[in-house]
Amino acid sequence: MSEYIIEMLNITKEFPGIIANDQITLQLKKGEIHALLGENGAGKSTLMSVLFGLYQPEKGEIRKNGETVRIKDPNDANALGIGMVHQHFKLVEVFSVLDNIILGVEPAQGPLGVLQKAEARKKVLELSERYGLKVDPDAMVEDITVGMQQRTEILKMLYRDNEVLIFDEPTAVLTPQEIDELMKIMKGLAAEGKSILFITHKLDEIKAVADRCTVLRKGRCIGTVDVATTSKEELSEMMVGRKVQLVMDKQPIEPGESVLTVQNLTVKGRRNAKALVNDVSFNVRRGEIVCIAGIDGNGQSELVYALTGLMKSDKGKIYLNGQDVTHASIRERSAGMSHIPEDRHKHGLVLDYTLEDNLVLKRYFKPPFSHRGFLNFAEIRRYANGLIERFDVRSGQGATTLARSMSGGNQQKAIIAREIDMGNDLLIAVQPTRGLDVGAIEYIRKELLAQRDAGKAVLLVSLELDEVLEVPDRILVMYEGAIVGELDPRYTTAKELGLYMAGAQRNV
Repeated sequence: MSEYIIEMLNITKEFPGIIANDQITLQLKKGEIHALLGENGAGKSTLMSVLFGLYQPEKGEIRKNGETVRIKDPNDANALGIGMVHQHFKLVEVFSVLDNIILGVEPAQGPLGVLQKAEARKKVLELSERYGLKVDPDAMVEDITVGMQQRTEILKMLYRDNEVLIFDEPTAVLTPQEIDELMKIMKGLAAEGKSILFITHKLDEIKAVADRCTVLRKGRCIGTVDVATTSKEELSEMMVGRKVQLVMDKQPIEPGESVLTVQNLTVKGRRNAKALVNDVSFNVRRGEIVCIAGIDGNGQSELVYALTGLMKSDKGKIYLNGQDVTHASIRERSAGMSHIPEDRHKHGLVLDYTLEDNLVLKRYFKPPFSHRGFLNFAEIRRYANGLIERFDVRSGQGATTLARSMSGGNQQKAIIAREIDMGNDLLIAVQPTRGLDVGAIEYIRKELLAQRDAGKAVLLVSLELDEVLEVPDRILVMYEGAIVGELDPRYTTAKELGLYMAGAQRNV
């Protein structure tokens, strides 16, 4: 009997213009948590998609318990006990949690196939209790938090009795508290005998839960190491191919006049009269980064939607460079405001457009990209190629690559390239480093600091505690829609910040 439950031997997967996996070997032991580390676009998700049957490799072999297997599609993977939680969840929003969990394997009885939901509900509740998932099976997916949606995905795997669990960037959309919970859940699953493959580029998480780690770089396997005896610095150097600056150099700077002024802003929810943003006032000046910190779901998203015009405010005023833009259109606001949105797929990109079309989304109607209503394709291509090179956006077919086919990190880099290059006085960056590797995080944080040093005003919204404490000049903490604290990151600890985020302390 093999000591490995899964072996992927010399796997090669090619796409037009790119070898995503180049003869990669990965071996997963029974009952271990095995991290798969690499930069954005290194081939991690592709490799796991091959294991889950979403892609067919050009070369190589997959073995389960020492025997060669052919995985033609996800049904084959499930039959072999392999389950996957994707980076972008595969849930039907208008279905309940229970309906999503049993979708495709519905328990039915009799010749008419009558659905046996009570039995399924009982099994889901038992699994939820056993693994500490605390999921309400009757809740609608569209009404639950992102963390709960992820737990629903985990329950989908457990409901199917999967023994090999693949997590693709599982913490990219979670709060620090939810990440801690997930780490406990993963350790519990491994203790129960499940084998876990864990795609990530967060070194702290690898050190916290993984037993071994395989590092990929540009589609190739750099090596597999024992996590306990390998430092974060060594892991990051294996991943990026150079030493990475994990702590930012931030020079003191004297802020100028106010670029964004928000006065008594109130935003109410669509379904109830409760204020999601409650009488919020603050300003962001030239030459400073102000960070809105808080546990996800405390009004940060709605605040940004109101500032950028994606949502109407119910009360209060928004001024941009002294101009009242409270009721201005999105296009009018984007003349002075750049926006890196939290949901890159929903608000950042048109996924079925090419990279070059996405890079001119906010400027295609202006010269030199159009003249009298006709697009200048040669100028769009030239401009896109310049941004792709400057911001190191990696794509298989350059400017003509479909946005949908790019890795999440390179999609994010494309948005950042577009928004920063607009040269606006205000940059609103929401979770700009979410789901990115250490090299890309270093790059983006440096870009934010460069904007500040160039006299721009930057409003950063982040859930990453290290980012909140390292990057901004001022921290505003939101709790239940209100600003409950203004802190100086130089004199604030993670513990103190956590108390404000939990609503246990306030100074405003």
